Amino acid sequence: MRWDRAEWRRLVSGFAVAALAGALALGGCASAPQDNAAGGTPAASDASAATPAATLPSWRDGAARQAIVKFVSDVTNRNAPTFVPPAERIAVFDNDGTLWSEQPLYFQFFFLLDQVRAKAPAHPEWQRNPAFRALMANDMAALMREEKSLLPLIATANAGMTVDEYDRTIRAWLDSARHPKFNRRYTDLVYQPQLDLLAYLRANGFKTFIVSGGTIEFMRPWAERVYGIPPEQVVGSTQSISYEVRDGQPVLVRGPKLEFMNDGPGKPVGIYRQIGRRPILAVGNSDGDLQMLQYTMAGPGPRLAVLVRHDDAEREFAYDRQSRIGKLDKALDEALARGWTVISMKQDWAQVYPPAQQ
Repeated sequence: MRWDRAEWRRLVSGFAVAALAGALALGGCASAPQDNAAGGTPAASDASAATPAATLPSWRDGAARQAIVKFVSDVTNRNAPTFVPPAERIAVFDNDGTLWSEQPLYFQFFFLLDQVRAKAPAHPEWQRNPAFRALMANDMAALMREEKSLLPLIATANAGMTVDEYDRTIRAWLDSARHPKFNRRYTDLVYQPQLDLLAYLRANGFKTFIVSGGTIEFMRPWAERVYGIPPEQVVGSTQSISYEVRDGQPVLVRGPKLEFMNDGPGKPVGIYRQIGRRPILAVGNSDGDLQMLQYTMAGPGPRLAVLVRHDDAEREFAYDRQSRIGKLDKALDEALARGWTVISMKQDWAQVYPPAQQ
C-alpha cells in the first residue's frame, strides 16, 4: 500500500505538507465538537442551497454580478441569437476555494490526517514512524522533514474499507470536525453567494456540476445536501476500486492507488469523460482551474469564465500568486488578458458564509 512521492502529489493536488504549519498553528485537526466562537451552534447550509433564487441577494451590484446576470439573460432569451437550449446549459464549478474555503489547508487533507489519528490504536507499529510521532505531537518542523514517512501512514489509514464504510466515515467526520480558525463545521464554510448562484442557474435551466481535484468519494456524501448537486454530477479524482464478496455480500473496496487526477489539464478530460458536453459556464479560483476555463471558452457561442479572487483577509483569507494552497497566478494573468470575469470576494460579496445559527 505504499505510494511514492509523485503519486501522493497527484492525489493531494498540491497539498504541500509545509502548509500544515499554518493549520496546526491555528489549532490542528481537532474533531471534537465545540461551541461556535460567536456563542451559537454551526449553521446548516442545506436550506440555502435548496431555495431557488431569481436574483443573487448576497452579491453586491457590480461588474461581476452584472456579467453573470447578463450572460444568463442572453442564453435563456428564446428570441435572441445567443439563446442556448437547456440541454446545453452546462455550468461547472471547482470546489476547493470556489464553493467552500480551502485555507489554511485543503479540507480533505484535514480529514486524511484525522484518519491517521483515528486508526493509530490498530497500528502500534506506527509509534516507530517519526512522521507519526511528529503528527501526534503537532511538531511541524519534524513533520516537514518526515514527509516521505507520512505517505504510507495515510495510504494504510485510507485503504481497504468498502466504499459504504468510507462514506459513513466521511459523514461522521464532517458532523464533528471543526475548522481551526472559524470553529465551524467544514460544510458550514461554503460561500453563500455561490449557493445563490447555483440556485439561480438551476432556476434558469442550467445543470450544475462540481469539477474538482478532490476525490469523488470525499465530495459525494455531502454535495447534494449542501450544494444541491447530486452524486452523479460530481466530477473528481478517482481512487482504485475493486469488487469483492465479503461475508456473502458483494461490496466495492477502496484500493491504495489513485486512478485519475482531476486537476489542471485533467479537468477537461474529466468533463469529457463524465459530462460529455462542453460547459458554457466555468467557475474556478486557482491555476488548477485554468485548463477548465480555457476548454470552456474555446467552444462556439456565448460562454463565460469566472475566477474567484480571495482578497478578504477579514472575513475569510487573502492570498493569490504566492500561496502554496490555491495559487492564483497564471490563471489571473489570462483572465485579465482575455477579459474573463474576476470576482473580488471583498468587493463583490456582501456576505461570505451562511450565518451561524444562534
